Amino acid sequence: MIRTMPPALLRARDMIEPALRESIRDLAPDIQRVVGYHLGFSDAEGQPVAGEGGKAVRPALALLSAEAAGAPADVGIPGAVAVELVHNFSLLHDDVMDHDLERRHRPTAWALFGMGQAIVTGDALMVLAQRVLMEPATPEHSSAAAALARATAGMIEGQAQDLSFQSRLDVSVDECERMSANKTGALLSCASSIGAILAGAGDLEVASLAEFGLHLGLAFQAIDDWLGIWGRPALTGKPVAGDIREQKKTLPVVIALAAGGPDSDRLRELLSNGGLSEAQVSMAADLVERCGGSERTRTEAGRHLALALGALDRAPLALPAREQLEEIARFVTARDF
Repeated sequence: MIRTMPPALLRARDMIEPALRESIRDLAPDIQRVVGYHLGFSDAEGQPVAGEGGKAVRPALALLSAEAAGAPADVGIPGAVAVELVHNFSLLHDDVMDHDLERRHRPTAWALFGMGQAIVTGDALMVLAQRVLMEPATPEHSSAAAALARATAGMIEGQAQDLSFQSRLDVSVDECERMSANKTGALLSCASSIGAILAGAGDLEVASLAEFGLHLGLAFQAIDDWLGIWGRPALTGKPVAGDIREQKKTLPVVIALAAGGPDSDRLRELLSNGGLSEAQVSMAADLVERCGGSERTRTEAGRHLALALGALDRAPLALPAREQLEEIARFVTARDF
């Protein structure tokens, strides 16, 4: 099913692209070339293209959070740019760590330019994100920069936790949720509140928006974990049970391993044997489902979406920005189960 993209996402893409292009203009030429390619602004030779970028979810949240605090969307542009730069820093590094060869139907940056260049380019984007928030040197910009630094540190910690899980079979459900809160929730929490911070909003408004983003991130990650096993390749662009094939300790797998009983024990035995055959991958996916991994992951996604929407009730946020935040939350968590 093709779903219509919310107008707030389309607006964010239009608003953020000129500011993103301006922000990368002073980067070293070799780095700028990789960034332009990764962001979809140019081809591998640096020639302009009319490519398709991402959905601009994080920039849209930043702009709407400024409006939710009663300020014009423009106030949130520095935060939107900074968050998007950090997000793309993480994508560049994730592609290297996961050895992914394709993103958005094109070769990944490291596959074209080499691992070293992709890593250095990601580093440059992380530093640039802070520079974007340094001018003008106002208390609001300083607070926004501090919030982004905390979110970036949390995201990196979450990635480290995720990597450490790969060699473990004793990961608890609580550990998995804390990892997702860091890896995915931290930056979405920052994106959902950074515009309000730049607008000088009060603590209640900022906290409400940050909590919304955190739970939205947890709902999004739960759905992503479900799709990593049972998603249709035509929609996800990944093979069925890809996460099991790679033996990732995603939420459905962790739930199943913690369930106990013969099926859980059999799953643990399969995942202890190194590489899995295609028959074993299919068997493991079936065992995860029989142990409740599918059903409980879907329940967790719904629970965190409800908590995200409920967080918006805790502060007097301006309409229609609040309604548009709800619309985006439902859009990004409505991927086909």
